[in-house]
This record gives sequence, C-alpha cells and structure tokens, in this order.
Amino acid sequence: MTLFDPGLQPERTELAWRRTALAIGIGSLFAVRLLPAAMGSPWWALPGFAGILLTAALWLGARRRHRAVADALLEHGDRAALPAGGLPAVLAAVVTLIGAGGVASVVAHAASAGG
Repeated sequence: MTLFDPGLQPERTELAWRRTALAIGIGSLFAVRLLPAAMGSPWWALPGFAGILLTAALWLGARRRHRAVADALLEHGDRAALPAGGLPAVLAAVVTLIGAGGVASVVAHAASAGG
C-alpha cells in the first residue's frame, strides 16, 4: 500500500472551499442589501437569502467531503476510493445559473426602463 503525503494539500483544498463559500456568502449579503433598492421591489432580496442558504450548505458539504477524503486517504493510502465529484459539479451548475440569472435580470430591467 502506498501512503499518501498528507502535507498541506488537503488543508489548502479545504481552505479553498471555505473561500468559495465565503465569497458566495458575501455576494449574497450584498444582494440582500442592494438588489431591492436597485430593482425597486423587496422581493429581490430573495436571491440573496437563497445564496446565504447555499453558502451554509456548501460550507457543510465541503467540510464533510474533506473529512471523507482525509479518512479514506489515511486508511487506504493513494489507492483510496475518494468521494464522487457531485459537490463540485453542483456548485459549478449553481454558479452558472446564478450568473445567467443575473445577466437576464439586468437585461430585462434595462429593457423595461427604456434603455
């Protein structure tokens, strides 16, 4: 059995997931504060609140994934079966949808404002 080099790589990966969750959380807080005023309706705070919930789910999912990876590597070494890539795939899809929704809402708002 080949033992993996624990080094700092697993910790760096977890920190990267934390930074991603924090970035989504901060953007969501800005959305809660700024979107209702910019778009003219308090309902525009809902995407920000959804982002805050996404942040919590991402933080917990990333922590759980990190523990699963670390446990598998410690137990089985380099040949460990690691968790599937569902969390990164879901995150990529959600961020893509958020971006597309943001572009669509800006275009729709500009068109309704006359320019």
